[in-house]
Order: sequence, then C-alpha cells, then structure tokens
Amino acid sequence: MITWIALIVSLLLLLIIAQRNLALGMFVAAIFLGLMTLSWGGFFEQVAITFSDPSILALAGLVGIIAMVGGILEESGEMENLVRNMRIGKRPFLGTSPALLGMLPMPGGALLSAPMVESSGEELSGDTKAVINVWFRHILFLIYPLAPALIASAKIAGLNVYSTIPYLAPFFLLSVLLGYFFLLRETSTGMSYSEDFSYRGLLAPLGVILLAPITDIALKTLFEFPVTEYPTLIGVSLSFGTALLLSGYGPDELKDVAKKMKPWKYALIVLGMFTFLNVFQSSGAPKAIGSLEFPISVLVVGVSFLLGLATGRIQAPASIVFPVFLARQGGDAVPMVAFALAYISTFVGYAISPIHPCVSVSIEYFDSSIGQYVKKIAAPALISMVIVGLLSVFLL
Repeated sequence: MITWIALIVSLLLLLIIAQRNLALGMFVAAIFLGLMTLSWGGFFEQVAITFSDPSILALAGLVGIIAMVGGILEESGEMENLVRNMRIGKRPFLGTSPALLGMLPMPGGALLSAPMVESSGEELSGDTKAVINVWFRHILFLIYPLAPALIASAKIAGLNVYSTIPYLAPFFLLSVLLGYFFLLRETSTGMSYSEDFSYRGLLAPLGVILLAPITDIALKTLFEFPVTEYPTLIGVSLSFGTALLLSGYGPDELKDVAKKMKPWKYALIVLGMFTFLNVFQSSGAPKAIGSLEFPISVLVVGVSFLLGLATGRIQAPASIVFPVFLARQGGDAVPMVAFALAYISTFVGYAISPIHPCVSVSIEYFDSSIGQYVKKIAAPALISMVIVGLLSVFLL
C-alpha cells in the first residue's frame, strides 16, 4: 500500500512540477518516491549510481551540446539560410521548415518556425497553421537519431537508437501522409523567392546538422567503445566546433548563446530522468503495476498516450512505461515493436497536449484556440491511434 501511495503522489508531483520545469519535476518525484519506499542508504545509492554512470553523464553532456549547436545556427542566421535555400514547393516547405527547426532542441522553438508557416501559408486558417507548426515541427523526433527524446527513450528501453529507426520509419511516413492529407492539401503549390539560390547557404548548415550522426555511425561501425554514447558525444562535439567555425563566434557571442539556450537545462533533464528511473525501478513500483490484470497493449498504447497528453513530454512517459513493461514481460530490453508502438502513442499525446509549450505558443501566435486546435488535429491523431491500437492487439 505504501508503494502505491508513494507512486501516485510522486507521479502527481511530476505532472504538476513538470509543467514549469521537467528536470525539477523528475528530481522531486524521485526524492519523494525514494524516501517513501527505500532506506536512506538505498535512495542515495541510486543517486550515486546515476551520477557516476559514464553512459548517463555522456548522454547529459551531448544533449546540452546539441542545444548549443542549435543556438549557434539560429543566432548566426545559418538555419534561416538553410530554410531559405530549400527551393521546393509551398506544401513541402510548410512541412519541412518547422521539421528542420524541430531538429534543434530550442526553448520556444515553435515561435521560430511560426513566421515561416505564417508567411508561406497566408491563405490557411489559424488553427490549420497552428497544427502544421506543431505536427511537422516534431515529426522528425520519430526517426532523427540525435533527437534527445528518441535517444533517451531508446536508452531507457535498453535499445540502440539506430536499431529503432526502421520500426519507427513506417509511423513517420504515416504521419507525413496524414499531415499532407489533412493539413497541407489546403494550400496551393506555388511559391516565389526574392533572393538568389546559394549552395553555401544550403550546404553549410546542412553539413553541420548531418556531421554528428554521420560521425556517430562511422565510429560505431569502425570501432568498439566502452560506452555507447561516446561516439555520439564525439559527433555532436564536431558539429559544435564546425558551427563555431561557420559562425565566427568568439567567447562573448558563445556566452550569449549559452544564456539563451541554457544547455545545462537539457543535461539536468537527463540526470533527473535517470535518477527517477533508477529509484522507480528499485522502489518495487514496476512489479506492483505489472501485477495488475490488464492487457499489455493497454500499457503500451493507452498509458503511453495518456502520459504524453498529461505531461506534454516524451521522456517522462518513457521513464514510467518501459520499466513497467520489463517488470511485467521480463527481459533486458523492450522488444522493438512494443517500443515503436509506445513511442508513437506518446508522440500523439504529446502533439495534442495543451501542456506542451509548442502547442500553447502556436495557438497564441496564430490566434487560434485550444478547441479549434484539437478539432483540427483530431483526425490525424485518431487515425494514428486506431492503427497503433490495432497493431498492438495483433503484434503484442
């Protein structure tokens, strides 16, 4: 009974505090759950394990560096150059411009892509533009191997992030098709450009973005590392150095970028998430939940969706769903199919959630309302969840 009370209260604390600060919510939830279910020694042992794990420390470092890469590209105008030199039609531009900016974890990032959606989709309604900005901004989270949400979720599930991509790719294509059919088709296809095309403007920032995953894959193919996150850390560090060279930024400009991007915030999210995860796994809560009689598809699809909706996050649901799955089903890693179904379910809830900052700022920017937004996103979200639900019945 104490375990259940501690778990429920800790999740409530997480849900409430995470609306303002996800890292703080994770730490507070971990502290409450740990002190209620473990001895003092047991709790601090899990904290020590988290903060001494080189894999977790490397992951925390690399997500912070990714944030800095995004900040440098944005502040120096290189990301704007990339988007401006993509000579594609209006519909692809409406989807691709927020997607590219979504690759970079930036606070208030939806406000950066919103003007692009506004300028190229002037004939669209405000609710349509708001959903386009959110839906396509996050769509690459399904397949981009350096998306912090995907990296962290795969690690929690005990999987290699690159191994998950073939299983997530069909959902990515489904999301693109649904976004096109329900959102992009409402606009025309023509688009005019006021500036000359620049190969440099296109290829230089694109090279910075692609350098990290290419380096990561190459190093993992050619060498064996004691910690699997080290090649990724090297890759994002090279991207960071290249972005600095490209921008010509010195210490003062870099300091300004750091103030805006707050890379430590992303590192603290990772540390808080794995502190909660380790305490959660040691508390007995996963076994308690796993002992409940309900279909595994309810956990993978239903609980994942509801947690994504309730938290407006992807990492937090992964910290709860995957440990429970492993406690119930056994094994050291979540099966790929179960991972993909849970991840896409969380993604759909995350894309709808009014707690998700990108949703709220997009609604405000495009002068829409939460009711209009939900009505517009309902069809692609519902179709996605019906497909995922049916697959879970037959495949899990």
